[in-house]
Amino acid sequence: MRKASGMRLTNRLVAFVTLIVICAIFVIFIGGAVTFRKLGQDYLTHYLDGVVEVIDQELADPQGSQAISRWLPKLLKASNVVELEVGSEAGVVYAFKGLQPLTDPSILHRSRYDLEHNPGFTVTMKSIPPYTEFTYSIGAMSSISLAVAIIILGLIWGMDWLRRQLHGSELLEHRGRLILAGRVEENEVGDEQEWPATASLALDKMIAELKDARQERSRFDTFIRTHTFLDQLTGAANRVLFDSRLQSMLQDQETHGAVILIRITDWEELLADKGKAEADELIQDVGGILSNLIQRYPDTVLSRYFDAEFAILLPQQPAKEVKQFCNALMNALDRLSPPAPLEPDNWCHIGVTYCASGERRGRIMDEADMALRSAQLQGTNSWYAFKKDQQFEDARGSVRWRTLLDAIFSSGGPVLYQQPVQLVDGSPLHRELLSRIRDENGMLIKASRFLTAVEQVGFNARMDQCVVTKALHMLKSEPITESISVNLSVEALLEKNFVKWLRDELLQTPRTVLNRLSFEIPEGGLVKHLDAMRPVTRMLVGLGCKLVVDQAGRTIVSTHYIKDIRADYIKLHRSLVREINLRQENQLFVRSMLGACADSDVQVIAVGVENANEWQVLKQLGVNGGQGRYFSPEISAEHESESKNNTRKLFGKNTS
Repeated sequence: MRKASGMRLTNRLVAFVTLIVICAIFVIFIGGAVTFRKLGQDYLTHYLDGVVEVIDQELADPQGSQAISRWLPKLLKASNVVELEVGSEAGVVYAFKGLQPLTDPSILHRSRYDLEHNPGFTVTMKSIPPYTEFTYSIGAMSSISLAVAIIILGLIWGMDWLRRQLHGSELLEHRGRLILAGRVEENEVGDEQEWPATASLALDKMIAELKDARQERSRFDTFIRTHTFLDQLTGAANRVLFDSRLQSMLQDQETHGAVILIRITDWEELLADKGKAEADELIQDVGGILSNLIQRYPDTVLSRYFDAEFAILLPQQPAKEVKQFCNALMNALDRLSPPAPLEPDNWCHIGVTYCASGERRGRIMDEADMALRSAQLQGTNSWYAFKKDQQFEDARGSVRWRTLLDAIFSSGGPVLYQQPVQLVDGSPLHRELLSRIRDENGMLIKASRFLTAVEQVGFNARMDQCVVTKALHMLKSEPITESISVNLSVEALLEKNFVKWLRDELLQTPRTVLNRLSFEIPEGGLVKHLDAMRPVTRMLVGLGCKLVVDQAGRTIVSTHYIKDIRADYIKLHRSLVREINLRQENQLFVRSMLGACADSDVQVIAVGVENANEWQVLKQLGVNGGQGRYFSPEISAEHESESKNNTRKLFGKNTS
């Protein structure tokens, strides 16, 4: 795999040219020094040859040999000859030794000559080499110094010129590095100075086409999911999605809720008399009223179950709250004026039934339909609830929930459970922390039951603060191989005080601990408040934490946020995973989500895997990991005895 070079193009060229010039100067300097030395040696040899020739001629003359001791020392001293011996096999005829002080005798030039006119005689000399005592002289070396200075100035000017000429290529290279770092959106269009211009324009065009392709793919994925799970007229869920969510809720433990059916009577007559346009307008009006009324109830599912029938799944709500909702719903529908031939006082009827974990979906829908028929028999706009023994009348109100939660927070916060997440190859990814609380009787309450109350009383920030504090304490005390994932609510992240506290807390935590911490944010709230969540997610990722988008697929939203916030993991909602081996529409949804993450580093995790059949299908689809009871049950992350002791101290009585 190719990697981007760590050295810029301009720096490469500057370094290359500089090296070539320096090498050229060095070669010229060495060559000049060698030539200079050779000229000096040749000059000395030539001069000494003349001295020897004079000595030879004088020794051949009998009168000259007698006067040699008078004139020869002066000549030798002028010639820088330190020592001289004239002799033969019989002995030394003449010897001379100068008195000049020598710092290093090894530098002397030694030479030996045979006298041509005096056979058998030799002259041995030791002389000082030329230029030995010379030092640097500006006058003598000015031309060379000027040449070197001109070369250096020319080199500096040339490098500056080269940098200016290649500035455009540097801009193009810098832009390429930013794109490789993932900052494509910020560098869609290049600078006009980028060079080569054709490469810059080609890059602009490719980025524009890539962006359009990503948006088109996101729109196509959203289109697939919308046509698979949403009603095209009202935008509400269709029957497939409603049945899937209801089945998922019934298979979860310790869950309850209500199913509400709303039917428009004489729909076929209205369609025949007024036509499809006016009939559709009535359906849209009814759907708008229902959509507005369910906003105050989290996790509620609104579905257009049939052409003239709506279904509402109201989870984790007591019977009293369901009755209030039905009354408000009926009053809102009574204010509508249906077109003829519908009767204003007898055109809308509501059937209600309650459901809990372990019941069959088909039986629940039959009960709701029976209740709706009972409401129709009354002959007026009304609602009717199916009579069941268990209607959850003992559910808490907001005041009791606030009292219980206040006591929980004052005693140290919720009890933490954990469930591991593993990759397809079996290696562990992290452990997700799950919150539980104990009621006055010491019974554990799952998050699916009390999180709705936490949101209603406005304790989201307090709950998340307790869980994050405990998670950081656990990470600091556990081995460095352990990683933990913590759930954060969007409501808490919208509070500036909580975000500031979280930032300060993470800044005080070592980097090695933060690298083992993941934060999970629900997909629906994240997309709804994407502009507000974007800086928060960047802060978490910048500090070294991992970002997980939780409950993906719970609502039908565009997946363009995947490229925007650069999440590390996406966890599919358990309603998509439940019995996925039997539901082709859920497999289509998962394929669409995997396709949206294909050209990114995001890994898709399936949550709620219950059996081997589900896991086998998920692996074939291409998910990267799984979480659920098939791998490991939820186990306590704290000491159970400590939790019970805290509960006893909290309520002042024995708990079981």
